[in-house]
Amino acid sequence: MRDVFGLLLFGALAGCSPGRGVPLTSSSPAPIALFNGTGTSASDVEAVEAVLERGHLRYSTVDSSQLHGLSEARLQAFRLLIVPGGNFEELGNALEPGDSAKVRGAVHGGLSYLGICAGAFYAGDSPFNGLNLTGTRFPFYSAERRGIRKAAVPIALADGQTVEHYWEDGPELTGWGAVVAKYPEGTPAVAQGAVGKGWVVLSGVHPEAPERWRRGMSFTTPTSASNAYAATLIQAALSRTALPQF
Repeated sequence: MRDVFGLLLFGALAGCSPGRGVPLTSSSPAPIALFNGTGTSASDVEAVEAVLERGHLRYSTVDSSQLHGLSEARLQAFRLLIVPGGNFEELGNALEPGDSAKVRGAVHGGLSYLGICAGAFYAGDSPFNGLNLTGTRFPFYSAERRGIRKAAVPIALADGQTVEHYWEDGPELTGWGAVVAKYPEGTPAVAQGAVGKGWVVLSGVHPEAPERWRRGMSFTTPTSASNAYAATLIQAALSRTALPQF
């Protein structure tokens, strides 16, 4: 897991400066695109923004209509696309098939992709206009089948650490990529892998979740530790660096 020094180094390597999102029309384009279109959770977009800003990372938000208007070449000019949590059915259905095809083409051409919860479902073989970067349709994590919709879940990392993360209706990433982190049952919670020339990192949990999401739950891991892991995932996706894997 990265510490504060790692975050600052990450920002320096990315050539980033403090401040909120950079307009898409900026003469100095941001290296990161954060999707905030239909189907994403505004609260989760804000949570991801908070992690990016703490790391002094320049990013542009891209909504559904803006994504529709971007060419595949313009998308590929970003180094990383982040698709956060929300409702993956609504997210996919709000986009044209050509929009998903554009993103898929950009990833195959070298764009990195980080999908969190709904963004991970969308990256799979979702029937709701999914990207199908993985050739796999991801199921919900097993807690869903027990009637649990959100929980504090201890996630085992390949480096031997265990960190509790906020989970809400997220997938288990069985059948694709290298396993970076596991749910208690041993199924994949975080996975990574190359897709064409691109690098893809998918998370079924929300390491970026702020403290307020934890109300009414019991966590032994502080929010800061979980958020640091979110920064680690962003760094790995942006720099196309493989994390330790099982």
